[in-house]
Amino acid sequence: MLEGDIGLEGLSPKEDPAAQAAGAVDAEGAPPGGPGAQAATMRVNEKYSTLPAEDRSVHIINICAIEDIGYLPSEGTLLNSLSVDPDAQCKYGLYFRDGKRKVDYVLVYHHKRPSGGRALARRALHSDTALAARSVKQDQPLPGQGGLAGAGEPQPPADFHEDDKQFRREEYEGNLLEAGLELEHDEDTKIHGVGFVKIHAPWSVLCREAEFLKLKMPTKKLYHINETRGLLKKINSVLQKITDPIQPKVAEHKPQTMKRLSYPFSREKQHLFDLSDKDSFFDSKTRSTIVYEILKRTTCTKAKYSMGITSLLANGVYSAAYPLHDGDYEGENVEFNDRKLLYEEWASYGVFYKYQPIDLVRKYFGEKIGLYFAWLGVYTQMLIPASTVGVIVFLYGCATVNENIPSMEMCDQRHNITMCPLCDKTCSYWKMSSACATARASHLFDNPATVFFSVFMALWAATFMEHWKRKQMRLNYRWDLTGFEEEEDHPRAEYEARVLEKSLKKESKNKEKHRNIPEESTNKWKQRVKTAMAGVKLTDKVKLTWRDRFPAYLTNLVSIVFMVAVTFAIVLGVIIYRISTAAALAMNSSPSVRSNIRVTVTATAVIINLVVIILLDEVYGCIARWLTKIEVPKTEKSFEERLIFKAFLLKFVNSYTPIFYVAFFKGRFVGRPGDYVYIFRSFRMEECAPGGCLMELCIQLSIIMLGKQLIQNNLFEIGIPKMKKFIRYLKLKRQSLSAHDEPVKRKQRYEADFTLEPFAGLTPEYMEMIIQFGFVTLFVASFPLAPLFALLNNIIEIRLDAKKFVTELRRPVAVRAKDIGIWYNILRGVGKLAVIINAFVISFTSDFIPRLVYLYMYSKDGTMHGFVNHTLSSFDVRDFQNGTAPNDPLDLGYEVQICRYKDYREPPWSEHKYDISKDFWAVLAARLAFVIVFQNLVMFMSDFVDWVIPDIPKDISQQIHKEKVLMVELFMREEQGKRQLIDTWMERDLKEGGPRNSHGPRAALHGGAL
Repeated sequence: MLEGDIGLEGLSPKEDPAAQAAGAVDAEGAPPGGPGAQAATMRVNEKYSTLPAEDRSVHIINICAIEDIGYLPSEGTLLNSLSVDPDAQCKYGLYFRDGKRKVDYVLVYHHKRPSGGRALARRALHSDTALAARSVKQDQPLPGQGGLAGAGEPQPPADFHEDDKQFRREEYEGNLLEAGLELEHDEDTKIHGVGFVKIHAPWSVLCREAEFLKLKMPTKKLYHINETRGLLKKINSVLQKITDPIQPKVAEHKPQTMKRLSYPFSREKQHLFDLSDKDSFFDSKTRSTIVYEILKRTTCTKAKYSMGITSLLANGVYSAAYPLHDGDYEGENVEFNDRKLLYEEWASYGVFYKYQPIDLVRKYFGEKIGLYFAWLGVYTQMLIPASTVGVIVFLYGCATVNENIPSMEMCDQRHNITMCPLCDKTCSYWKMSSACATARASHLFDNPATVFFSVFMALWAATFMEHWKRKQMRLNYRWDLTGFEEEEDHPRAEYEARVLEKSLKKESKNKEKHRNIPEESTNKWKQRVKTAMAGVKLTDKVKLTWRDRFPAYLTNLVSIVFMVAVTFAIVLGVIIYRISTAAALAMNSSPSVRSNIRVTVTATAVIINLVVIILLDEVYGCIARWLTKIEVPKTEKSFEERLIFKAFLLKFVNSYTPIFYVAFFKGRFVGRPGDYVYIFRSFRMEECAPGGCLMELCIQLSIIMLGKQLIQNNLFEIGIPKMKKFIRYLKLKRQSLSAHDEPVKRKQRYEADFTLEPFAGLTPEYMEMIIQFGFVTLFVASFPLAPLFALLNNIIEIRLDAKKFVTELRRPVAVRAKDIGIWYNILRGVGKLAVIINAFVISFTSDFIPRLVYLYMYSKDGTMHGFVNHTLSSFDVRDFQNGTAPNDPLDLGYEVQICRYKDYREPPWSEHKYDISKDFWAVLAARLAFVIVFQNLVMFMSDFVDWVIPDIPKDISQQIHKEKVLMVELFMREEQGKRQLIDTWMERDLKEGGPRNSHGPRAALHGGAL
């Protein structure tokens, strides 16, 4: 089937057949060559044409004849006319002005209106020779005023860049017409200086592209889905009744007992599909996807190099390209549509307790976005048991806090344990009982139940991953993605430009080497360059090697190392701030200030960390994108994966470095009284509290996690899009006010969508959830309430993201995908890392292992009495270095001779005073043993869960097998029917004995194919 034939089948039924035939002849009979070498068919809209139908064919034929003799070498013309009330008939921009052809895609460009003229004029496309730099304006006649008069009025001279952009647009739109698409211009809009190109894909083009893309479409064949029986059926029915109030009121969400057999669309097998309603056979999502594929592969070749839609957008030839939303989502007399249904049943905070209508989300936004929200829903559901267990662990800590012997000993005034100063000179001796509140609070998170919760969360992460894999397979079956394989994407525009630059450099070098080449060879070289510039794919012959990318790789390595070093430097700066602030507050005369030094320093330092993390997150995101761009990845998928890896690496380091410091480094390299470790020879390393660093880790984790969720994930997501929308609104309003002759009318759909925020991809949405997943799993031993706060955040996050997609963003192009891509591997990596980190947090950060060692090795009565005294070492104040002793040694009201500090060292009266004691090595051995046992045990249990739970549910594998069997049966029946028809015709021919019916079998076979 020729392309000209395909373009004709999609025209409106009211258009004249003669005009269609003339157009087909012109499209098929045009001489070969690019858009500059041949003229495209001039498409005239029948509804707004001023000529009678019988004259219209002559009109087009005459134009074609004139073009054939070279009098008017135009590339095609896009006409637009007026109607008395066109807006209502075209449903306010959802259809062309004839009210029948649906707008599948919109291109937006900026233009300069000529002075003294209204936007009732349409342009004739440029020729590639004499008229390349000159525009021809063509006035559109009003209805009833005769033919196409007034053509040829020249446009006022514009600047070179505007002419160049207009030239590229006209050539590109001419190529779109040749591809079979139908276009309609609209410059008479409420937005001053902005023009719109509405694109419609006719039925024939949709069929052709659906076959190219191997889109699975539902056939006429229906089959029963296997239902559960017996006890499972009763359980499912009970669960359905219980969950019915929280199910969305959406038809797609109801359980189905019947399913249509799907098969990749084929024009030769159209009889298999239900084509009774061709308008709804391809939904709006599929239509926009098909048009976008055509836009990507259609090129504009008369520029310096071949340019597709991405390059045209990047160079400002077009300012935007997007599919339309289905209509308004709120307001009076709004026609019911999928967008309105999504707004009511999904994007409203009032339905936060309901399940998501995932099938409708997929139908409207495509599989890739549908999978994101399905994953987010599964993750949020799985947080319910995790948060429940976390709350139980926290309540257990609250219930047993008064029974905790170590904290009771620390709070007992009778023990009167005098602790060594926390800083040099300005800090004085202090009593351990002053840290009573910190010790009691530590028990809420540092208790035996914490170990159980760490094991539980490791198994939870493994179960979550398996549950998601099974859910993903169910969605693949439901969405007909079981046989879908992602094909290699089109090369990115930047990659093609770089390859072309490389090839031209190579050609120029060869030319320099062979200067004395005959003229014919030079012409051949020019021809090769011309073919390269005409859009011939050089990416198959010339590729970017590692030598071409080596400078970019080196820049990436140096930049990433530098940014990681910046993060470490900021953490070091915060450490110095904590040390110096603690020393300054110790000199305060107020007892209340001095008693709350640790809390004050910790809280302010964490807030500083939070602000720095939020700021650096935005900076690192931009730097990661720039680093990925200079690598020039070949495809969009490769670009996205490299960007995700860099952004995740930088944001992971940025978010977790302060937490890693508190968990594993603070208090480890302090030294001892009389021999402390100093930073820059002036700042003494800070110590952990007597109750350990776990409470401080909990404070650090909770503030950063909650702050990021509240500020970055919610306020930024709500505030920034609304602010951008408001700025665009003010800018457009100012432009509209400057155009005094603008009539007051309702915005078209494409105008309203243009004011929305462009879709920037799912990477930011996934990234914030992955970082949150890290907070939930990596340090859960120190903060059991993390799953609960994550659950509360995600309940809001789902509806916030839904509202953003439905109301704040332009409609994204639907992308087919069968999984969540590289994010699954990142999740698995974070889950494995969580096991190791929690093992180290329990063994090294908390006092769980020292308590066990004391209980079974050193306790005299089998209880924890004496544990605090066992963990403290003694120091003789006479051994202070010069200039480090407290300025006020009598601050406690008595002279101190021996002070205590937390460490396992020999006492001053020992032969090897202040050396590390045997107790230290016993505790260290127990800690390392716990890490090894815990890690291997939990890893084994996680792998066991992974092995026990099959990736594909049994019922889904049975349904997939059943579909294959039914498809084979369907084709076997079809073949048998064809053979029977052939045999019947052959028998009839033999009986009649006449050669006149010898074509019967062929006709029968052809009829069977139809």
